[in-house]
Amino acid sequence: MKNCLWVLLLVMEVQGLQGQEKTTVDSARLLKEIVVSYQAGQYTPVSFQNISRETIRAKNLGQEPSFLLSETPSITNYSDAGSSQGYSYFRMRGIDQTRVNTSLDGVPMNEPEDQGAYFANQPDLFSSISRVQIQRGVGTSQNGVASYAGSVQLFSPNLTDSNYAAIGGGYGAFNSWRLYGEYNSGLRNRKGLYASVSGLGSDGYKAHAGNQSQSAFLRTGYYGDRSTWLMNALIGRQRNQLAWIGVTDSLIAKDRRTNANTREENDLFLQMMLQVQHRYRINEKTGWQTAVYYTHLNGNYGLDLNNLLGFPSNGELYNYAFLSNWVGLYSNINYNAGNWRLTGGIHGNSYQRRHTGSERTAGRLYQNTGYKKEFSAFAKAEYQLNKLTFFSDIQYRYTEFRYGGSVNMPILNWQFFNRRLGLSAAINPDLVAYFSVGRTGREPTRNDLFGGNDDLLADSAGNPLLMINSAESVVDQELGVRGRWQQWQWSLNAYYMSFNNEIVLNGKFGPNGLALTHKVDNSYRAGLELFARYQLNRQLSFTNQSSFNHSRIQEKSIHFTPILTPALVINQEVQYNLGAWVFALTGRYQSRAYMDFANSALLSSYFLFNARAGFTVKNWTCSVFANNLTNAKYFNYGYVDFDGSRKYFVQAPMHLVTSIRYSL
Repeated sequence: MKNCLWVLLLVMEVQGLQGQEKTTVDSARLLKEIVVSYQAGQYTPVSFQNISRETIRAKNLGQEPSFLLSETPSITNYSDAGSSQGYSYFRMRGIDQTRVNTSLDGVPMNEPEDQGAYFANQPDLFSSISRVQIQRGVGTSQNGVASYAGSVQLFSPNLTDSNYAAIGGGYGAFNSWRLYGEYNSGLRNRKGLYASVSGLGSDGYKAHAGNQSQSAFLRTGYYGDRSTWLMNALIGRQRNQLAWIGVTDSLIAKDRRTNANTREENDLFLQMMLQVQHRYRINEKTGWQTAVYYTHLNGNYGLDLNNLLGFPSNGELYNYAFLSNWVGLYSNINYNAGNWRLTGGIHGNSYQRRHTGSERTAGRLYQNTGYKKEFSAFAKAEYQLNKLTFFSDIQYRYTEFRYGGSVNMPILNWQFFNRRLGLSAAINPDLVAYFSVGRTGREPTRNDLFGGNDDLLADSAGNPLLMINSAESVVDQELGVRGRWQQWQWSLNAYYMSFNNEIVLNGKFGPNGLALTHKVDNSYRAGLELFARYQLNRQLSFTNQSSFNHSRIQEKSIHFTPILTPALVINQEVQYNLGAWVFALTGRYQSRAYMDFANSALLSSYFLFNARAGFTVKNWTCSVFANNLTNAKYFNYGYVDFDGSRKYFVQAPMHLVTSIRYSL
């Protein structure tokens, strides 16, 4: 952390010694290059939502991003430790996080083997994010894993913003703290630089569920007449005391802070990401963008297997260690002329992860390596005819998985031809209606293939025991309208997602602590999603973000509701601005949800109320956040264990967090 601070100070000094030339009109004109983007726009027939930098800055306290994302329609979340730091996860339309494509400036962040994006490995990332776009449903073509439930696109700081520097921090319940600094040079002599460092820590709400994390983000760029070069470098380090095992209601009744994991179960992960992008303006109608990226991960976590199985601990402690390297490239070109907008591109990457299992006394038990390769190509076209916009998007995607270990396994590969068609109609400049239909497929994760085992098992004949090796697919239909009228801004959409061979969580955990899955023959998810904002006057605004979900799974002649999929989620915020002051009250209602396939075990519905107050005076911004004002005792995640016991994840009671920021 100390080294990161020295780097930041050195960067600020170097920039200070440079000329004080600001962005001129000529250099600003250079920035209006054609940039390939996977974003949806006003006329794209996709259900999406943007989160602005201002919203992120007002609500971000260094908490896990799932807490911010959960304020948007159809997203639920929960935290292992019960508080906002440490491991936290989200689901979109009831579908788990491994089926949500996550990217930074178009570069995929989902680890190829398990397809999860781990924000915990990049702590306080949202402090450096300029904006977010959430696409629900299959959306537009993305690099990396399939946007099966949807996608979360993150965008780096804009180097052409005015120069600024800031330091800040915060402190709150459960001994939670945060310190950070950031600097943006603005555009000087065609060059720009952004740098930030952060440190976070918390004891967690649960007993021995603490977190200590550090991160740094560096972005530099050069803007030429036709070419723009950009580089992102991110590094994150986190150490967590683990709390991923659910707790029985009998133990919760005695002490809500009970942690079913032992004190010796900890983890330590270091992740580094490097991205280099080149944007080239061929002419006024055509732009080309290419990026190369590299991600390195090194870490491990401990597991007391006896404790997991419900037996007394006997001193044995297993350790799962991972070392991965991931390199990739994408290149896109787009053409805008007249009523046409055409985009095409390719993407490929190569990934390998070494898995090492050991036990504290016995030493190393096994070592294996997973190798995964991916290639995809897409073409997208939009054609505008008067008030109509026609949209088509096709993608070919090939993935290959190879395993090197004590059991011989054939190379597995999957091919997908994903396609999307849509139409939007501009009823007037402020009102757009749309419909789209898209199909996408997705390969199983390593965890799906191996049935939750970290080392592949074999049968009596030596053949590999593969549990789920077939792909799943979904056909998604989206019908919606979005617009503005006087003080109103809104979007409303309906969706129907029909699945084939859907791979769903079954509510149980495997021998390495990872969630287990089950393949179902036929299933569907349908619902409504609403975003509505009403600005009564300059001071008072109301924002509602709600969703209704009706989902069913058919197994032979039996129909049931998928787990962890509440039918109704309502987020309602009231914000009042009074001079330098801002006051906001947010209410959340989440209806009951099942946590087992038998639909016999329930997570009860709950109401949650949060409030925040802040003021800005000169260069100072101070805020206070009060969470769970009514001290609701609720669970938003749980499962039925192998012995039939019900396990729950307790979330924090009423607590306060403060934040302060000083702009230099």
